Amino acid sequence: MMMASAAHAQGNPASSQRFGSSAPAFSMAAPVAADSGAGDPVPAPAEPDPAPQGVYGVLQNYNWQAYVGFSHISFYELPGVTGQLNGFNMSLVYYPHSGHWAGDAEFATGFAPQDGVNTHLAMGLGGVRYRVDVGRGLEVWGHGMVGGAHFYPQTAFGSQDAFAFDVGGGVDLNPHHRRLGFRGQVDWSPTLFFGTHQYNIRESVGIVYRF
Repeated sequence: MMMASAAHAQGNPASSQRFGSSAPAFSMAAPVAADSGAGDPVPAPAEPDPAPQGVYGVLQNYNWQAYVGFSHISFYELPGVTGQLNGFNMSLVYYPHSGHWAGDAEFATGFAPQDGVNTHLAMGLGGVRYRVDVGRGLEVWGHGMVGGAHFYPQTAFGSQDAFAFDVGGGVDLNPHHRRLGFRGQVDWSPTLFFGTHQYNIRESVGIVYRF
């Protein structure tokens, strides 16, 4: 009897599992990664480039300009009498806050022989100047000044001293934005000697130093 029961149990394994164990069966499944639906991660937006820190010309750097150079003056002394005077000029300019407007002071002089006598003209002027930095190391400017002039020697035509004024302009070249640069300028510099007008023209070239 016992042998028959054992044989019956071996012949029906399913029945043995059904009645021999009451513990439930569990299956373990590997987790499935969630689909974001967006493909590859979106990169963060790039930060803007920092503002450039270079030098942009004298407007940002220096308040003062000192200049010295060669000067040629066509001095229309009297009707039909013109002296060609060679000399020098110098100027000192101050730009408050390195801006566009400046105070301008200039001294110019020239020498030439005339009728066996050395003539000498000197002018001292002061006024205002305005400049524009046009890039590539070029600065364009214009100025207007008033002052006085002195002529040597004494003549029979009148006083050696006279009122003078000046309107002109020029270009400064400073390609490497350094302290030292070059200047060319042309001025109309009338004077009032001898009871008449002298509509003088002055051309100058020289060196300008910024500090």
